[in-house]
Amino acid sequence: MKKNLLILVWALLPLCLWAQEQEEADARVQQSSRQTQQQPEREKRDVKVFTGFSAGIMLHMGYMFSDDPRKLFSNDGLGNSAYTSSLPKDGVGLGLGAAVRFHLINCIHLSAEGHISTMPLMKSGSSVRTGWAGASCDFYFDLGKIRPFLGGGVGGGLMQRLYVPDEAPIIYLGDSAKYNASYAKTPFFYIDPYAGLEIELNNSLALMIRVDYMLPFGRTSSGLTNLSSDVNWSNFMTPSGPRLYVGLMLGQMKKSKNKDR
Repeated sequence: MKKNLLILVWALLPLCLWAQEQEEADARVQQSSRQTQQQPEREKRDVKVFTGFSAGIMLHMGYMFSDDPRKLFSNDGLGNSAYTSSLPKDGVGLGLGAAVRFHLINCIHLSAEGHISTMPLMKSGSSVRTGWAGASCDFYFDLGKIRPFLGGGVGGGLMQRLYVPDEAPIIYLGDSAKYNASYAKTPFFYIDPYAGLEIELNNSLALMIRVDYMLPFGRTSSGLTNLSSDVNWSNFMTPSGPRLYVGLMLGQMKKSKNKDR
């Protein structure tokens, strides 16, 4: 009896070992399947909304122009047509500004920025000074250490236009003389499409190059002249034109990488 029992045990032993190996193999397959299903969920949890920040100072230079000196200076009393045609209608504007940016999901910049720009005109001291501030949003992508971006901004500002005639046309009123110098302060709102790229210098510093074309809208006159009776707040203002910005951005510039948990 014992001999038969031993023979039966030895006969069933390979079958038991095979069954145990199959069970372990099934367990490994199920565990691998669970890990595969959990991996997208873990990756989804690892995606960060806020991935960095940066701030910096930018210098800019732009070519600004108008189709008529009377619009550029906001002055309809510049003198006769011969004199008016000799006045400048364009010039180079120079200035600086600053920006603070928040980086979202490694492809979006949300920014707040402000700038001031001065365009000198004529040797008499005439000039157009523009200050503006607002918010912007752009989308970027990585090409190694270079990040191209494309976006736009909205906001408001103030344009100050000073006209001092170099050959002062004089209007005689009895015994007094009146010069047609003028100074106009004009508020406006703007839309500002732009494109550019960042060059990563290290993990916390980048060189930014940007080109924009700000579109200001407001009154073309402050009410000093009769132009104010013909305009409204939907008017496109001049001078306007493209600007080139070059700046240094300091902050968390490196693309955020997910870490395994």
